[in-house]
This record gives sequence, structure tokens and C-alpha cells, in this order.
Amino acid sequence: MERVIVVHVGSADCEAAARWASWEAARRGLPVQLHRDGTPPASEETELVVACARDVDDLSASPCPCVLVPERVREPIAAETVLGVDARNPAAEAVAFAFDTARRWGVRLRAVHTWQLPAEAAEFRFGIPEDERAIWEDHEVHLLSGALRPWREKYPEVDVLEDVRLLSPVQALVRQSANAGLLVVGRRAGATSSAVAHGLVARSRCPVAVVPS
Repeated sequence: MERVIVVHVGSADCEAAARWASWEAARRGLPVQLHRDGTPPASEETELVVACARDVDDLSASPCPCVLVPERVREPIAAETVLGVDARNPAAEAVAFAFDTARRWGVRLRAVHTWQLPAEAAEFRFGIPEDERAIWEDHEVHLLSGALRPWREKYPEVDVLEDVRLLSPVQALVRQSANAGLLVVGRRAGATSSAVAHGLVARSRCPVAVVPS
């Protein structure tokens, strides 16, 4: 069966989503189908669902990867792909999608892992010593490097930038969206779109791909 890219039209037409879907379909050599009824599209032939960002709730439990396109996005761009990854428990499907997108587009992949200060940081009443913070951050860097190592080996042609940030996931990813062609995040099996996905879709300056496990 031929694979297709589906444009889901929810509350209203979204020209930006239609443009992005047409652009990506041309890159993949796939046809585009328009989907207008209220049931989220899902079939064995669906490669990707593209929709307007405001229709995120329509696709919150989609079994297919979904790209949510802000209306303010004027033209698709092949800039770096940004992956939001939890180095302690990486979502394999989202990581694979991000690496494959970067390979198809011929762009760099920026893998963003965020972290928070551990509980023992509260013990330092007069500020955290730089050497202590450096130890914690170095641990996070090693976690991310280890999580990505097998994917780097599988996709040796993809240039990867490992980016560790002491921020919330939404803050870190939204900051990168200004210069990105796509943000990629995962959704755990059986879950609907997370608060991270909703926060990104509301504030991102580029399309957001939500990839189910």
C-alpha cells in the first residue's frame, strides 16, 4: 500500500499546515490527502499527519507522528532539527524520527536534554559552588552522550550537537525554535499529548512534531 501524508483540517483551514505538508510530501515523494471530518486520521497507510497548531487536542492520542504547524509560520525551512530528549529515558521513536528528518533534510540535529538541580543543592545556603555545579552538569552531559551513542552510529552522516540546559524543557526548546525547521518531542504509549507538547505548540516559532511511542 502506498504511504500518504495527511493534512488534518480541524477548526478551520490552515494554509501554513497545507504548505508544510506539501513541502514535506515532495521531499519524501509521497502524495497528500486532505482530511476534514472530526475523527483524527489513522491508518496503516498514514506516514505523517500535519495539522494547524491550534488543533493539537484533535490529535492528542494519534498513533501516527503528528506535525503541528503554527499559523505564523510563513514558509517551510530546512534549518536544524531540534530534538527534546530525556537522556535518562529516551523515547526511541522520537529520537529515530529526529535523526531521520535531519538526514532527509541534510541539516544538523540539535539534541536538547534539560535538567534540574538535585535536592542537595538546597544545602548550600550561600550559593552553589561552581565546582559542585560542574560535577552535576558533567554527569548530565555524559548521560546524553550515552543515550545518543547508538543513534550516532546508526546515522553517521548526521551532524549532531549535544545541548544540555539547566532549564525547563519548554523554555529550552522554545528558545531554539526561532532558528529551527522542526522541534521533535515524544509521547509515551497510552498517553495523550503532554504539557510539554502543549506548551511548545503554543509558543514555538517553528512546527512541532509529536511522535508516539
